Amino acid sequence: MEDRGVDLSVLPKEVRDQLAELDLELSEGDITQKGFEKKRAKLLASYIPLLPNVDMTLPDVQLSPSHSGDPTPSPEAPGPSTSSASRHHRAHRSGGARDERYRSDIHTEAVQAALAKHKEEKMALPMPTKRRSAFVQSPGDACTPPDTSSASEDEGSLRRKAALAQGLQSPDYWINRSVQSSSTSSSASSTLSHGEPKSQPQPQLAASVLTDVLAQTRIENSVPPDVTSSTPQDRGSRVDLPPAVRGMSRGQSRSSMLDTADGVPVSSRVSTKIQQLLNTLKRPKRPPLSEFFLDDSEEIVEVPQPDPNTPKPEGRQIIPVKGEPLGVVSNWPPALQAALARWGATQAKSPALTALDITGKPLYTLTYGKLWSRSLKLAYTLLNKLGTKTEPVLQPGDRVALVYPNSDPGMFWVAFYGCLLAEVIPVPIEVPLSRQDAGSQQIGFLLGSCGVSLALTSEVCLKGLPKTPNGEIIQFKGWPRMKWVVTDTKYLTKPSKDWQPHIPTANTDTVYIEYKASKEGTVMGVAVSKISMLTHCQALTQACNYCEGETLVNVLDCKKDMGLWHGVLTSVMNRIHTIAVPYAVMKACPISWVQRVHIHKARVALVKCRDLHWAMMAHKEQRDTNLSSIRMLIVADGANPWSVSSCDAFLNVFQSHGLKPEVICPCATSPEALTVAIRRPGARGAPLPARAILSMGGLSHGVIRVNTEDKNSALTVQDVGHIMPGALMCIVKPDGSPQLCKTDEIGEIVISSRAGGTMYYGLPGVTKNTFEVIPVNQSGAPLGEVPFTRTGLLGFVGPGSLVFVVGKIEGLLMVSRRRHNADDLVATALAVEPVKTVYRGRIAVFSVTVFYDERIVIVAEQRPDASEEDSFQWMSRVLQAIDTIHQAGLYCLALVPANTLPKTPFGGIHICETKQNFLEGNLHPCNILMCPHTCVTNMPKPRQKQPVDVGPASMLVGNLVAGKRIAQATGRELGVVEDQDLIRKHQFLSEALQWRAQTDPDHVLYVLLNAKGVPVCTATCAQLHKRAEKITATLMERGGLNTGDNVVLLYPPGIDLIAAFYGCLYAGVIPVTVRPPHPQNLAATLPTVRMIIDVSKAACILTTQLLMRILKSREAATSVNIKTWPTIIDTDDLPRKRPPQIYKPPTAEMLAYLDFSVSTTGMLTGVKMSHSAVSTLCRSIKLQCELYSSRQIAICLDPYCGLGFVLWCLSSVYSGHQSILIPPLELESSLPLWLSTLSQYKIRDTFCSYSVMELCTKGLGTQTEMLKARGLNLSCVRSCVVIAEERPRLSLTQSFSKLFRDLGLSSRAVSTAFGSRVNLAICMQGTAGPDPSTVYVDMKSLRHDRVRLVERGAPQSLPLMESGTILPGVRVIIVNPETRGPLGDSHLGEIWVNSPHSASGYYTIYGEESLQADHFNTRLSFGEPSTLWARTGYLGFIKRTELLDASGDRHDALFVVGSLDETLELRGLRYHPIDIETSVSRAHRSIAESAVFTWTNLLVVVAELSGSEQEALDLVPLVTNVILEEHHLIVGVVVIVDPGVIPINSRGEKQRMHLRDSFLADQLDPIYVAYNM
Repeated sequence: MEDRGVDLSVLPKEVRDQLAELDLELSEGDITQKGFEKKRAKLLASYIPLLPNVDMTLPDVQLSPSHSGDPTPSPEAPGPSTSSASRHHRAHRSGGARDERYRSDIHTEAVQAALAKHKEEKMALPMPTKRRSAFVQSPGDACTPPDTSSASEDEGSLRRKAALAQGLQSPDYWINRSVQSSSTSSSASSTLSHGEPKSQPQPQLAASVLTDVLAQTRIENSVPPDVTSSTPQDRGSRVDLPPAVRGMSRGQSRSSMLDTADGVPVSSRVSTKIQQLLNTLKRPKRPPLSEFFLDDSEEIVEVPQPDPNTPKPEGRQIIPVKGEPLGVVSNWPPALQAALARWGATQAKSPALTALDITGKPLYTLTYGKLWSRSLKLAYTLLNKLGTKTEPVLQPGDRVALVYPNSDPGMFWVAFYGCLLAEVIPVPIEVPLSRQDAGSQQIGFLLGSCGVSLALTSEVCLKGLPKTPNGEIIQFKGWPRMKWVVTDTKYLTKPSKDWQPHIPTANTDTVYIEYKASKEGTVMGVAVSKISMLTHCQALTQACNYCEGETLVNVLDCKKDMGLWHGVLTSVMNRIHTIAVPYAVMKACPISWVQRVHIHKARVALVKCRDLHWAMMAHKEQRDTNLSSIRMLIVADGANPWSVSSCDAFLNVFQSHGLKPEVICPCATSPEALTVAIRRPGARGAPLPARAILSMGGLSHGVIRVNTEDKNSALTVQDVGHIMPGALMCIVKPDGSPQLCKTDEIGEIVISSRAGGTMYYGLPGVTKNTFEVIPVNQSGAPLGEVPFTRTGLLGFVGPGSLVFVVGKIEGLLMVSRRRHNADDLVATALAVEPVKTVYRGRIAVFSVTVFYDERIVIVAEQRPDASEEDSFQWMSRVLQAIDTIHQAGLYCLALVPANTLPKTPFGGIHICETKQNFLEGNLHPCNILMCPHTCVTNMPKPRQKQPVDVGPASMLVGNLVAGKRIAQATGRELGVVEDQDLIRKHQFLSEALQWRAQTDPDHVLYVLLNAKGVPVCTATCAQLHKRAEKITATLMERGGLNTGDNVVLLYPPGIDLIAAFYGCLYAGVIPVTVRPPHPQNLAATLPTVRMIIDVSKAACILTTQLLMRILKSREAATSVNIKTWPTIIDTDDLPRKRPPQIYKPPTAEMLAYLDFSVSTTGMLTGVKMSHSAVSTLCRSIKLQCELYSSRQIAICLDPYCGLGFVLWCLSSVYSGHQSILIPPLELESSLPLWLSTLSQYKIRDTFCSYSVMELCTKGLGTQTEMLKARGLNLSCVRSCVVIAEERPRLSLTQSFSKLFRDLGLSSRAVSTAFGSRVNLAICMQGTAGPDPSTVYVDMKSLRHDRVRLVERGAPQSLPLMESGTILPGVRVIIVNPETRGPLGDSHLGEIWVNSPHSASGYYTIYGEESLQADHFNTRLSFGEPSTLWARTGYLGFIKRTELLDASGDRHDALFVVGSLDETLELRGLRYHPIDIETSVSRAHRSIAESAVFTWTNLLVVVAELSGSEQEALDLVPLVTNVILEEHHLIVGVVVIVDPGVIPINSRGEKQRMHLRDSFLADQLDPIYVAYNM
């Protein structure tokens, strides 16, 4: 933080020293506040930038008025560029730019207007950050002391060697940094942050030595800075202190962390981005939420109240519309095959089909005679030549797949008619190109549901299919086993003279099956009966007025839809000459279809909007084309709302080439109902049909409103003519029962006609809902008996019974009860110029369901030459355009590299597969923008915390009246000391060791193992005592120490450490155990050692020769000042001397040792342990675990702090049992070491850490068989206790139990212990108590600090395991941290503990009395005011179980939920980071580890990516989805980093606050940072 406008770290050293001295004087009271300010001002005068009116006496927080209208102005968005490059792009249309069909000038204009409006508001969206691998951090940028416990290469650093590799210069350097830089405490509220005015100015902090800082309470601004205003402020600086000094009682609300942004360097790139993000979030979006929040109701979601201004339909109920009657023509054939037979015999020379080669020149012409004879041959071959006479492969009625490329229509025609003549049912499908083809699995579903096992194909096509190495066609994904039959003429047999095909009159049997993909991606087969096929051909003939011998140019796919109905079926019925122009030809020569019309004087052309565009773009090359011969230009996708502009533009260009306006005939079709409506060609000069200009707002509510005022959000639609002859049509509501719509209401078109599909083949259930719909009127009465078929088209009937279509059901996105059409959104996105960022035709729009509503996702392919800035600019403008025009918020906009979206066979985007990839995290975007803040409007209202007016006593009474127990539990009695003559040894541990050395000198207390499992060192009682004496003698000689001085013990885990500890006790000095620095990583680990030495004011360091050399080495000098170490004594070769006397403390309340540790929030704290606390703690453990001299235990823990230290150094000396010591570090080189030791020594009780357990689970999980073969047997283990200061990791302990069950490990053996800073051991699973119980609690209630038990598997349930039995002599009570009153057992509260072995206080230089009293000697506000309690800082609850404890009473189980300092208060609720992280880690297979924290009021998620970097952006939407779904929170920032970046301490706990600092100081080198809008 800029302190007074001056960056302290850049000041000259002497000035910094003088400032530090001043601070020291002030803190020690040698100088007044006024004098301090005066001297300080004088010192800094020459460095302060001359700022107008900077008042030197106050911590300067310049609060800017919150700007309402104008956050940071955005750089002006560039207009459409006219660079030569973009001109070049327009001239040479790339193969992918096929979807010009979405262009509409009106629309583009609307979008530009919308964007201009946004530009006035000047929004600056923060751009995502991508990895700049060149960016190297400077080593000295950390802001928090790295964890003391991670200084050696221990188990914690096995996973994360470089976790804390940010170098630290020195404590004073560190303090100065933290003064300028970010804070680490998540609980950033001091007494001052609650707005009470303080009269005297606060002292400013910029101390030089940590110890002096520790004496100060932290200073905060009395007004939280306005994080949402756009001006950066200088904020009061803050230094992070141990909880001891945090100047903050645990009871106060922790929420102000969410309101203050102090401690963040405004200059940092990250925080400016977040500032921008906050600016964008500042204005409230969308419907205001209603004013209440039902706490307990199952209804999580805020249901937006209906807007009174919503347009409602007002017309009368629609009357079904009848098509013209279907005329009867005398020469219409009784079946289509009969027509083919007739033309084959009478008009054999007449051309039926002309196919083109790739250049657009005619390749061959198939005459009706040839078509007939070849189809006949094929029919004969299929029925008689496959299989044997007795067992033919095909029977009439069997289904056969037709696999032909679009470029070979002749082969397809023959195959189709051959099947018809053989009475087998053809199922035309696309040619599968690879095993993993988009949608091939769904095609497999179609083939399966239709029972297809035989495929017909051409020789050329068969050669092109992918093969296995031995030449067989591969088994396509999801397909049934197929037989392939080649139908080239040379393989067909001429039918025998007496064979004639059976041509029955058309009946209701299925004749062919056409495939159709549903919105979800399933491909179903629509069965068409013989009578439907014939009637449909007759209706088309009548509607289009087809005449015998006409010429038709067909550009559509002849396997399905219009291409099949007009170009293959109706054309044969009318002896039309079809010219097929396949997709491949169109790609090579886009104007080929226009040339064919011109050359053959075609009367009818069958095209899509795409073909109109392509022809226009290429028409300059063709001056002399003439289209006057066309009487009907059928536009197959004319129902698409954006076809209007295509038709208009095409007419514009080609009217001069003879094209008549009245020949353009858009039509509407559906796979189920076949042709729904088609515009009949008009008479010359007749007025063209009217257009409808509709309001988008009205459409989104399903009503028709003519748009008058705002032309920006208008949709122009053209009619698709009248419905087909012989059909009946209604409009019904698309969802729910098929109720008839009103005349001004949009609904689904349903058709009743003989010429439609009959069913989804093989799927009777789905068929009923689509093909057998009976519309009902308002009162629910059915409209008659006649079943209708749903077409999947949304539309209405206009004046003169004209049909208008506004969209398709499958493209319908229902967002917040409003309908949006995918095509409309695509068009809006494409109207955002310049489209030099994405490919026009390669955009997918779909919706995903997240948090009880549909969310819109747009995915587009990015051009390779688009820059990051261009893409981001384009994306943010698309957001704004869609917001303005459609009043819809986009959830996610992703850009993927060119050509990576799954394609349909004709080059479109395979939407379902794209959606699937998005949801599974396989999309691999290269740019992504998430906007959950804008579009998620159904969040529950934030919980308002009730002010605590109710007195604690009335709460207590309330709980009792409600029948709730007060949540408290007690361990069993400690009992009196058994034997009078042993009383001495229980007084002081040093005496216990002397007593053991005298009475049982050769009893082995400790055995230390190396990596091979070999004992490298043992210690008997006498050896330990003698070694301790030698150390005492050396200390007295060389140390020049006084009684009560602090001595740092710097040893690797082992027996030297234990001997040094007792040597200190014998000498009357206070030992402080410190983890030694890691020789390979001094820069990260040595400063922590230095800091503890400085904070503890150590007079001397005891260590080994090797470590002594390291401390004085040149490498060490680069990270700390090695000249100022206290006296260093190496204890490797000590002279044989005995001390003159062994010190005996005058009282048991004297200090025995100091225990230093870094908490998960990054706080360094030392606690004081008195002699009496040490001996009662040892006694308590002895009783709980039944430890006595003949027992052996194995310990695989770090021996530097907490319960690990107690078990390693103290317990054996007290209880006399033998401890086998396994340094966790040794597991690195020999994973099975710990488990094989348990097996070899037949250990009954063992203690380990989570890191050790995780190492074994991950590293040995697959090797259990091998270990079993080696004879490893764990059936001896009775209890395996995990030592931790956190919520039990249930999934880890369960996996461990399951994995090693095969090696004999009892499922009841694994349990956990729980300790905290104020009391090192509160719970530990003993030998006598009941097994630890597991409960499932409701997470929603937990967020409200309430505990509701639910069944296993209930939604939103969280499994929690008891933290072990409460130790003897310990009392625990659950307390409300705010009111300090005891809580009932259905509440979550802070765990308070009363026990003779609690620590006696934090170690600080000047007694910080108020806080000591608050954390160590605090009282309940009522209930039992005399008892003194210590506050653990952990939240938990107590449940009385059905189990009985040792004394026969019901057992009270303590459940630890999490650290109070780590909880996140968001939306008024309390969240535990671990719960959110568990969800995140489940979101994608490549998330190795994750951590969450808050910054201001944003939730930041950091996820480690274990996969390839291209998966990084896949994680962003998945992480956002899962947190929204499971925790009802919107993520603000998602940071994707490399594995090992999240720092973890030696206990395996995440250091989230370190991570937060590194993120804000921009030191993570993230792969990607996404700022969710």
